[in-house]
Amino acid sequence: MDETSDEPPTSAVLLDNCHFSQVIFNNVEKFYVPGGDIICYYTLTQNIIPRGKDWVGIFRVGWKTTREYYTFMWAPLPSDSPSDTAVQQQIQFKAYYLPKDDEYYQFCYVDQDGVVRGASVPFQFRAETEDDILVVTTQGEVEEIELQNKNLREENEELKASCASLEKQNVNLQEELNKRQELQNSLESLRSNTEKLELELSSLKKENKHLKELDECREAELHQLKEQLQNVTSDKERLETRLKTALDHMDQLQSQVLNYEKEVENLSHMDHDKTEQLKSLKEENRQLRLTETHQQQNRDLMKELEEQKRLFQILQAKKNKADEDNQKLKEENELLKHLSQTGTVSSFSVISQAPVPGPEAGFLFGNPYCAAGANLGAGAADAASIRKCPMCEKVFPEEIETSQYEAHVQSHLLECPFCSKTFEKSNKQVFDDHIFCHGLE
Repeated sequence: MDETSDEPPTSAVLLDNCHFSQVIFNNVEKFYVPGGDIICYYTLTQNIIPRGKDWVGIFRVGWKTTREYYTFMWAPLPSDSPSDTAVQQQIQFKAYYLPKDDEYYQFCYVDQDGVVRGASVPFQFRAETEDDILVVTTQGEVEEIELQNKNLREENEELKASCASLEKQNVNLQEELNKRQELQNSLESLRSNTEKLELELSSLKKENKHLKELDECREAELHQLKEQLQNVTSDKERLETRLKTALDHMDQLQSQVLNYEKEVENLSHMDHDKTEQLKSLKEENRQLRLTETHQQQNRDLMKELEEQKRLFQILQAKKNKADEDNQKLKEENELLKHLSQTGTVSSFSVISQAPVPGPEAGFLFGNPYCAAGANLGAGAADAASIRKCPMCEKVFPEEIETSQYEAHVQSHLLECPFCSKTFEKSNKQVFDDHIFCHGLE
């Protein structure tokens, strides 16, 4: 078999339609020794145009079609040469792919259409023997062989002439065959075109039938669309009427909107004025509230002032009374000082005849010398020898100085810095109120 995996182009054309004279095989041996490569020599005549898929095969003698090849090799394309001259070519077959039996085989040149264009004489694959080398014949046999050779030469000449005639006929037949092949190709093309046209015709018929069905559906749809169009037209007229009414209504609404806008503008101005008035009223209200607050504070202050005035009047009355009592105490004090300096009994008699005010006589803090006045009435000797504090009832001896006694009595009193009025230290609150009244004056 061939080394390549591609199958050569073959055909089922019989031997009668083959043209064996277009390729001539040269130097073909009667037999080839098995196990060695062989070279096939052939000549391409001007009657053949070699192509890329032409091939040379080895066929067993008696083959019927080109499919019966034993092995093959692709025929090489000749180098550039004139087409009107013969070209010598050669192909080498590897021993591995050659037949192993001693049957008769021959070379055949097959074109890419699968048609045989030339065939060689038969040959065998066997070893060389002595019978093939030495042949011993008699004289009669030699004469007979020469006669046969002469006859064969004559037959060969006749065959050559017949071959030339046959080649001429072959050329004519080849031309006719080419024409027939072209006609056959045209016929096949026409058949294929006819089949395509028939298929297209069948498709067109189906499409026409489908289009008719679609046309019927379209007519029904068109009728339905016409009815819908009528309905739409009536709806359109009705909508136009409604649209006209709506437009008129919209014009009225626009005029109303304009009026409303004017009213809104007026209201906005009024609202602005009202806002300003409201701000003014709020400010006035705030001022009034402040005024009312001030008035309330003033009223409270007036009430407090009246209360203070009332307290002041009470305190003033008490102050006046206390001033009177104080004046009387001062007079009595002066009298006591004078008595202490003179020490005469006549003075005591004068004092005893003078009125002695008691606590009920109107003194605010009581008479600090009430005890001393009472004791004066008891006896002049006791007054001259014993002194007793009217606040704490402390008794002072005769030998103590008068200034010490007065300082002791004064330590129990508080003197007002404004009016020189005195108050007992035990009544500190009264003294503070008295000072506060001086602050209000």
